[in-house]
Amino acid sequence: MQKAKIGVQMFNLKNKILELGAYETLRKIKELGFSAVEVTQIKMTEENVAELRRASVDFDIKIAAISAPLDTMPGMPGESLTKDFDKIVNDCKILDCNFIRIGMMPITLMGHKDKAMEYIENAEAMAERLAEHGIELYYHNHHIEFEKYDGEALLDIMKNNTSKLGYELDVHWVQRGGENPINVIKRFAGRVSLIHLKDYRIGNMDVQEEDYKDMSKFMQKFTNIIEFAELGQGNLDIKGIIEAGVESGVQYFLVEQDDTYGRDPFDTLKDSGDYLRKLGYGDWF
Repeated sequence: MQKAKIGVQMFNLKNKILELGAYETLRKIKELGFSAVEVTQIKMTEENVAELRRASVDFDIKIAAISAPLDTMPGMPGESLTKDFDKIVNDCKILDCNFIRIGMMPITLMGHKDKAMEYIENAEAMAERLAEHGIELYYHNHHIEFEKYDGEALLDIMKNNTSKLGYELDVHWVQRGGENPINVIKRFAGRVSLIHLKDYRIGNMDVQEEDYKDMSKFMQKFTNIIEFAELGQGNLDIKGIIEAGVESGVQYFLVEQDDTYGRDPFDTLKDSGDYLRKLGYGDWF
């Protein structure tokens, strides 16, 4: 089978970055055996970009992708592709990175098809603009994009109305959206170079005596037991997902876990990495 690269999505390492800095966080990622990262949850100051670059060179870690929104939310700080285009393109050049990913569409657009499609039109235009600099733009899904309009999921409508914009499929959120991740990956063949690997676990239901007296309280607990899980500790077909991904043109499988429920995120990364090696992907690291 053709090979891709396994790396780390740095979302749940944001506290480690604050505590250790970008350089030492990447050193630790390398010690765990990973040699590719997707950068997120870090301010892309000149100093941090330089530290990422230095760590990338010193530890032989590929910066697979960086994160940037199309626009910042009104009143929110931070960079955006619309406002800081030249600076973000320059960061990519410094980091030898040719993928930028949008983490999500603004919350204010969710559930509004017309607003979402206007946003996607702008993202497509931005993808065309970035392509002139040799950079590809990807949109990362959650469950919300599986809301259906006239029988079709918003994510598919987005795909069918774009050609330059790529899609970073997050298999946990696909499952949470009620779809089979393998089917979705196959549908997006040729448009998906990045996948977020995270498992989907049914957690333990913590019901107390008083919850039985209030049905709405019980239902709240009963319906909210889905958890983000270390790979191999949930119910997703990780091997099938990876095989479908490679067939569909995926270059990077990025391990992520939004919540580690009190566990050290480095420990959860080790468990996920060990599971992928057990599946036979040791030389993809």
